[in-house]
Amino acid sequence: MLRPGDRVRVIAPGSAPDTRLARGIEILRGFGLEVELGAHVNDKYGYLAGTDEARLADLNAAFRDPGIRGVFAARGGYGTQRIVDGLDLAAVRRDPRVFVGFSDLTALSGRLWRGARLVSFYGPMVNWTDSRTGPVEIESLRKAVMTTEPVVLTRDPAEPSAAVQVPGTATGTLLGGNLTILQTGYGTRDFPDLTGAILMFEDVDEAPYSYDRMLTQLRRAGALDRIKGIAIGQFTNAPVTAGQWTAAQAVQDRVGDLGVPVLGGLRIGHGNGQLTVPLGTKATIDAAAGTLTIAPGVTDRA
Repeated sequence: MLRPGDRVRVIAPGSAPDTRLARGIEILRGFGLEVELGAHVNDKYGYLAGTDEARLADLNAAFRDPGIRGVFAARGGYGTQRIVDGLDLAAVRRDPRVFVGFSDLTALSGRLWRGARLVSFYGPMVNWTDSRTGPVEIESLRKAVMTTEPVVLTRDPAEPSAAVQVPGTATGTLLGGNLTILQTGYGTRDFPDLTGAILMFEDVDEAPYSYDRMLTQLRRAGALDRIKGIAIGQFTNAPVTAGQWTAAQAVQDRVGDLGVPVLGGLRIGHGNGQLTVPLGTKATIDAAAGTLTIAPGVTDRA
């Protein structure tokens, strides 16, 4: 786990950050961490935060430096899939450290798990927006990476995905992330084996039919055949059209017959109140109680 005084590095494997980065750095420094920026964080190359070579260099430098104990993504957007196959997995295995990111960084979390069995943290980017992630969410991030307390999330009935539910309880390794990145990563070296897993997914700016299409493809490919359960985060900015299915109704139709418990309404993802969860540790969903209980993603340090 991270401790006050630890050096952490902010990198941008996807899109470039903006002026909001300063607020995220302030928050991390408020945890007592020594924050550094990757050499190319402020680069721009089209819609990317610098060339593939520059972004990959920052990524590997962060995982190779023995003094860096945590790596935080500056922003998501797009671009991580272009460089993730160049990750120095030997360095990751040699000296595991905290990694935090979500959305486009789902590809990196999957690669870290597939290639090194490294737990990562699905939580806010350093490009911070206080109106979306306030004091409760700041504390959620701090506790996830700086304490060994279990992470417990409770179904929020105000979340659109709360309408998706299949009764039951299940325990398995929590894996997943952004549904778009998971679906487009199927068949690559960053898609995790979901056998025995609790699949977690969320997405943003996707229509109901898009959720249907992505889940249908994963079903047809056999990716969901041996999961133990499903934990669903936020359906952020999903359009609602009169007379048609909502995103929740489309997802219920696609996962309701899999024979596993399903719990929606979790504040994981792109919406307001985003909480931080570890990926790669044991988790238990209890759909009736509306809880997702996750083992800590870090261990204590002497």
